[in-house]
Amino acid sequence: MTTAPIVLVPGFWLGAWAWDEVAAALRADDHDVTALTLPGLESAEADRSAITLTDHVDAICEAVAAAGAPVVLAVHSGAGVPGYAATDRVPGQIAAVVYVDSGPATAALDPGNSAAEVPLPSWEQMKADGNSLEGLSPAQLDTFRRRAVPEPGASYRDAPELTGEERLGVPSTIVCTSMTSEQIKAAVEKGYPWVGGLAELRDVTYVDLPTGHWPMWSRPLDIAGIIGSVAKAQAG
Repeated sequence: MTTAPIVLVPGFWLGAWAWDEVAAALRADDHDVTALTLPGLESAEADRSAITLTDHVDAICEAVAAAGAPVVLAVHSGAGVPGYAATDRVPGQIAAVVYVDSGPATAALDPGNSAAEVPLPSWEQMKADGNSLEGLSPAQLDTFRRRAVPEPGASYRDAPELTGEERLGVPSTIVCTSMTSEQIKAAVEKGYPWVGGLAELRDVTYVDLPTGHWPMWSRPLDIAGIIGSVAKAQAG
């Protein structure tokens, strides 16, 4: 069965490697998969001083175009900002979006953040900020800490450029892991910008998958199954 190509975009502090288990499971099921490392996240030594949100949107759009057919775009966490902006830029090249513990952001996540880069916080701070570590083993946490790269500050303070309306028709699946679908819907009602697009998108499906904020590690086969099902539904 022919399926839509898949582009995987990790959240803050992560590179393409974060999707390794999910990508392997998808490829074993005959999916065409590209995992992306966004600009500035290549290594701890990379120069992030001039990276902008537009650079991240450009990188996603380039990966989408390279697939050669409308893709299923899967974005995790903070990648919901450039991911939603990409659907505005090239809506005809994106068959569907899967937001993995993420959302279609309509404004900057932290417009007052002036830092050039933001390193991975302590686990205590992560939990205090609402980022659940549920389901992650000590070995996974060690790998996360060792491989994490500081996030460009622009990822926090830049607002996505949203100018058209075609993006509103792109089918979107919200995979709710550290928050339930009901909690996500409540956040939309309260007007939180990180899920602002859910108040305007016309085709939204919610999937509850209880675990922590990094389900590509805590429940990789389940995440692969969800993304793969979307890709098969968008075949052709």
